[in-house]
Amino acid sequence: MFKKLSDLERLISKNKIVRTLALAVSQDQYSLNAIHKAYKVGIVNPILIGDEVLTRDIIKEKGYDFDGAVFINELDHQKCVEIAVKLVHNDEAQILMKGKVATPELLKGVLNKEWGLRTGTLLSHFALFEVNTYHKLIAITDVAMNIAPNLKDKIAIVNNSVGYLNKMGIAKPKVAVLGAIEMVNESMQATLDAALLSKMNQRDQIKNCIIDGPLAFDNAVSFESAKNKNIKSAVAGDTDLLLMPDIEVGNVLYKTLVFFAKAKVASVVLGAKKPIVLTSRSDSEESKYHSILLAALA
Repeated sequence: MFKKLSDLERLISKNKIVRTLALAVSQDQYSLNAIHKAYKVGIVNPILIGDEVLTRDIIKEKGYDFDGAVFINELDHQKCVEIAVKLVHNDEAQILMKGKVATPELLKGVLNKEWGLRTGTLLSHFALFEVNTYHKLIAITDVAMNIAPNLKDKIAIVNNSVGYLNKMGIAKPKVAVLGAIEMVNESMQATLDAALLSKMNQRDQIKNCIIDGPLAFDNAVSFESAKNKNIKSAVAGDTDLLLMPDIEVGNVLYKTLVFFAKAKVASVVLGAKKPIVLTSRSDSEESKYHSILLAALA
C-alpha cells in the first residue's frame, strides 16, 4: 500500500529506473526546477528542446548543474513539439513533458497521425493524491482531458488508470464510480453508467480491478459513512481510484484537495505510447517533480 508520494521515489530507486525525458519548449523555469531535482537524484536524463540561450540563462540564474543534459536549440514552438514528440515516438525518450508551450499545441503534436503518440485508445488525465485525512494514496480521473465522457469513454478512462495502478503493484485496485447519490436513478446518467460499469466488471468485461457504483463521494472514501447508509461494498471506504462523472466535478475536486486540503498531487496523461507530463502553471514545483516520478514508473 502506497501512503505517500515519496514512496514512488523509493520504488523507482529500488528498481533502478532511469528514463530519458524530452521537454518541449525548455525555457520554462518551473519545469526546469522539477527536472533538475529528478536529474540530480538520477531518475531522468533530460533533453531540453527550445531557446538554448534563454534556457541556459534560467539554469545559470538558478545555479543548477545540468552537465550531461542534451540541449537542442529551436526557437519555433511548433518545431520544438515536433522534435520532442518524435524523440518519444522513436523511443529515444520515454517521457514527454510540456514546457512553455500551450497545451493544445502540444496535444496537436501528440495526435499527429504520422509521428505522434496515438495508440488507438482515448487519452485521459490521471492524478494521484496524498491526502492527510485518507489512509493511502488515492487517484482521480479524469479532471483535465475529457469533458463529458460517455460510457465507452469511461471504460477507456478506467482501463488507462487501472493499467497504471497495476504497474504500481496494485493488482486489484478498487474503483469507485461517483455520482451525487449511491442509488441508481434513471434521471441521473452518472448513476446509470456506474451501474453498467460495475456489472461489466463483475462479468469480467473490465479486468484487473474491483468496481462499485454509483457511490457518493462520502461513502466512497469513508467506512463510517458507508456503514451508516448500510452500503455493503468491497470498495466503499477503501477506494484506490475515483472515476469522475464529468470534467467539471473532477476539476473542482482536484483543486479543492490541493487548495483547501493542502493535498500533494502528481499527474500524467495516459493512453499515449508513453506518459505525458502535462502540468499547469498553478501546479507547484513539488507537484511537477512528483508528476515526473509518476511518468517514470509508467
